[in-house]
Amino acid sequence: MAPIRLAIAGLSSTAVTSWAAEAHLPYLLSEKGHAYYEIVALLNSSVTAARAAKAHFGLPSSVKTYGDVSELFDDTSVDLVVINTRVDKHAVLARVALEAGKPIYVEWPIAENASMSRTLLDPGADTKYKAALEKSVVGLQGQVVPIMTKLKSLLDCGRVGKALSSEARIFGNIWRRDALSEGLAYFADRRIGGNGLTITYAHVVDYIMDVLGDFDPDHMKSTSSIQRPALAILGGDEKPVRSMQSDVPDFLAVHGPMVDTRERGRISPGAPLAVTLRNGPPFKGQPAFVWTINAEKGEVQIISESGPYIFSGMSYDVRPRILVHDHTTDEVAEVGWEWEDWQTTIGLKARATGEVYERYAKWWACGQPTGELPEQEAFPRLLDGQKRMQHLEAILQQFDARQV
Repeated sequence: MAPIRLAIAGLSSTAVTSWAAEAHLPYLLSEKGHAYYEIVALLNSSVTAARAAKAHFGLPSSVKTYGDVSELFDDTSVDLVVINTRVDKHAVLARVALEAGKPIYVEWPIAENASMSRTLLDPGADTKYKAALEKSVVGLQGQVVPIMTKLKSLLDCGRVGKALSSEARIFGNIWRRDALSEGLAYFADRRIGGNGLTITYAHVVDYIMDVLGDFDPDHMKSTSSIQRPALAILGGDEKPVRSMQSDVPDFLAVHGPMVDTRERGRISPGAPLAVTLRNGPPFKGQPAFVWTINAEKGEVQIISESGPYIFSGMSYDVRPRILVHDHTTDEVAEVGWEWEDWQTTIGLKARATGEVYERYAKWWACGQPTGELPEQEAFPRLLDGQKRMQHLEAILQQFDARQV
């Protein structure tokens, strides 16, 4: 197949966060990535910034550099636009791309709030916009990490039976409980849309619900609070330079029955799910992520001592484990999982994102068929991501209702 021609918005040599450089670029520049994709353009805040990124990352001289959104999206040589900017810029760029009929791969969250994403994902009567939407991807790569693939196969083989209930404890342990760096101070400003709730919780609950089933939106209940409203903002030397009032919940408890939306048959009818999130590290010496699935014939536990960020490659200092307690034999066994060989040739942060690219390219090469793909071939679709945005909206609405 001819390579899928990519434009990347947000690849920067000076950005505070480096997700484009660490999670997207390693796969795209690998032998695997080169077989399917070609980077043909960069969009940044200015042509100068785009040129600096091109030089910094050693991209070919043929890569075009843009500082103007409209010029990029008029470029007929671009097949797919990868949006890796700060979250409050996602919707603006995505809309212009979709209006130009260009599919997008937008990082998560889709937009700063569900209202913005709802508007973005409504094509109206624009058939070109609708067609581009249906070919678009959202960065919920936790769905395709090998440990989740192994967990799905474990549940599907009947070894433990259907899930009767499930619970997860999440700790946002890559941040301090009482401080943020200057570059991430916007995590305390809910208007921006990027924070521990919309990133840590949303990514984790997405891969949980992708395995089991969705919260029933009519019966989901949540309690959230801001335990530490005053946060220290740290300078480059890790010393406080100012303080900031946070309006983002840093504790969350969510529970409710699940529905088997995709009819995968892994849960019993009405099986409840309970999830808690607390920003900051767990009790000293305890794992930062534990997810338990209580099933008919056994119990499954996913333990990640290094944290819940198995979707981003940031929780592998201690290898996450799958344990199975067989109720009949009363024995506990570990279920192994492995990265694909090609994934071990690139950094941890790029491995799950690389798998999304792999699946998308194979779908593209097969003629971009409509309808739901087999689970082992599926990639996170932009239109499906709106369900997660609406879930976050419901949680925040329940939080706001208690503030009155």
